[in-house]
Amino acid sequence: MATPLVVSEVFKSFTMHLRDGLRLPVVADVSFSVASGECVVLGGPSGIGKSSLLKMTYGNYAVDSGQILVQHKGRIVDLASADPRTVLDVRRETMGYVSQFLRTVPRVAAIDVVAEPLLARGTPANEARERAAELLSGLNLPRELWSLPPATFSGGEQQRVNIARGFITDHAILLLDEPTASLDATNRAVVVEMIAAKKKAGVALLGIFHDEEVREAVASRILDVSRFSPRRAPAPVEA
Repeated sequence: MATPLVVSEVFKSFTMHLRDGLRLPVVADVSFSVASGECVVLGGPSGIGKSSLLKMTYGNYAVDSGQILVQHKGRIVDLASADPRTVLDVRRETMGYVSQFLRTVPRVAAIDVVAEPLLARGTPANEARERAAELLSGLNLPRELWSLPPATFSGGEQQRVNIARGFITDHAILLLDEPTASLDATNRAVVVEMIAAKKKAGVALLGIFHDEEVREAVASRILDVSRFSPRRAPAPVEA
């Protein structure tokens, strides 16, 4: 079984510039891997560093030290030290991300928001829009909304657009940050089925799910992030 994502000895702290440069440790000595076809769920109490770890994996947050290794185009890329162009290429071709919040260009129709990741990879526009329509239909978003900008939608409707956009590609790695938080029971079940399909297709998934029922349904295993608490680190970050 391939292992497209490996996180090795990662340390992270935030510098509080308004507090005389005080450094606030977040996680320490984080090491784990995610294999193709499994969904690893980040567990632990609120504030322990789960979202920060997910953002580091995607390259949104820098790390103090350590490696985030991704299999990309037949080679290993360390996102912890990669240049911005390489990070963007990994996101386009290898690693997808579903965040808690939808960020889109104003006045762009929902169906085009969903289709955009395929268009960026060279998929013909008609094919991309057809796939987007399939996903929006499966997520029970009313057809009359497809041509409207998502900024006018409710929170749950926006999240369904967000999920469709994140799931539309065949990325080898998919990060999920509370994808079902704003959904009703019917659409939570749809997303659980979509995650199962990704696992069956050999995608490596890493996610956060506060809904216990969803978490138990999708998790191949749960990684307790509290074990990487700086309080337990052998070498705390120095100021």
